[in-house]
Amino acid sequence: MLSAENIHAWYGEMEVLKGIDIKVGEGEIVAIIGPNGSGKSTTLKAIYNLIRKTGKVSFNGKDISKLKPEKLVPLGFTFVPQGRRVFSSMTVDENLQMGGFTLKAKELEKQNKYVTSLFPVLKEKLHQNASSLSGGQQQQLAIARALMLEPKLLALDEPSLGLDPKTVRLVFDKIKKINKAGTTVLLVEQNAHMALEIADRAYVLEDGQVRLTGKGGALLKRKDVQRLYLGG
Repeated sequence: MLSAENIHAWYGEMEVLKGIDIKVGEGEIVAIIGPNGSGKSTTLKAIYNLIRKTGKVSFNGKDISKLKPEKLVPLGFTFVPQGRRVFSSMTVDENLQMGGFTLKAKELEKQNKYVTSLFPVLKEKLHQNASSLSGGQQQQLAIARALMLEPKLLALDEPSLGLDPKTVRLVFDKIKKINKAGTTVLLVEQNAHMALEIADRAYVLEDGQVRLTGKGGALLKRKDVQRLYLGG
């Protein structure tokens, strides 16, 4: 479904990614883990054409390397950035409508029912401003908004950031449900243990390069991964 080949990326003059290759197959959950500063979030931003990069990115056989980010959404590729970034002055319902801005009324209603069934707390708070939600509720809203256009691939950048352990577990359970419902997931996550628990496959980054790759469960059991990234 998604292929990123020989990706180099920069912030100013500093090269952050040094020739990364990433593949995501249809129906998978693929995680990208690694220590702080390894290039995890930069990888998503490069794939989504949010920063300067070289290399080739293909989505469902189409070269998307040069497309603007807003052109990727209609193709079925959505991205939830780090830090949630909901429209705080709008209601929950208005946020969801923004996510489904191209949908006709009946389709909008259908998707609204789907995402609020997946995230029941949003249904309870439809007419409240997003600013009144807790951090965990805002994260659920950010994911729900990205699901409004029924993406084929959902990219998530650090969805557990700043959340308490109970809410982290809730968010990861929702990610599994989203995947089981048919959406492929590309996940960047600092909580390596949680990410590897749910991932079909994972990439371990270090210093802007892929150091390890394999099945999530297998990486979770490796002593070197436990020592370096799981605190074991």
